[in-house]
Amino acid sequence: MTAATAVLREMRWWDIEPVLELEHELFPDDAWSAGMFWSELTHARGPHATRRYLVAETPDGRLVGYAGLAAAGDLGDVQTIAAARDQWGTGLGGRMLTELLRAATDFECAEVLLEVRVDNTRAQKLYERFGFEPIGFRRGYYQPGNVDALVMRLSDPASSVPVQGETHG
Repeated sequence: MTAATAVLREMRWWDIEPVLELEHELFPDDAWSAGMFWSELTHARGPHATRRYLVAETPDGRLVGYAGLAAAGDLGDVQTIAAARDQWGTGLGGRMLTELLRAATDFECAEVLLEVRVDNTRAQKLYERFGFEPIGFRRGYYQPGNVDALVMRLSDPASSVPVQGETHG
């Protein structure tokens, strides 16, 4: 199965349970709680929305990825991005990140930040392909494992969003 077969759509409350299953599979030591996702989704709709959350779903209804962005003023923050292991290397992560950066542009964000585990080189390479640059560390950010986070920044997210039909490979 390729990422192209997974459809990206807005995350809704009924997606929280399958999102949590994938969250616990991928991040067993520092998984988000249902309450964290509920809290984020309360800010994702309406005229004053400051969040964009999406899921990737296969034609048979299996949830294979999710991602979220928060915006405050002119700053965006990638809150989470995850793809099922069988989707790694298919481009799904890049597709979801592209959608988050489009949302950052819609929110008029001048820059986007994110934190990524220092031991997650696969994700770091994805972010670098989109123009994110390392700017620092957050010591012990991921708990309870006490794993450091690499903080990365993308200036001008609008310039990183590929033209329709282009990809960041």
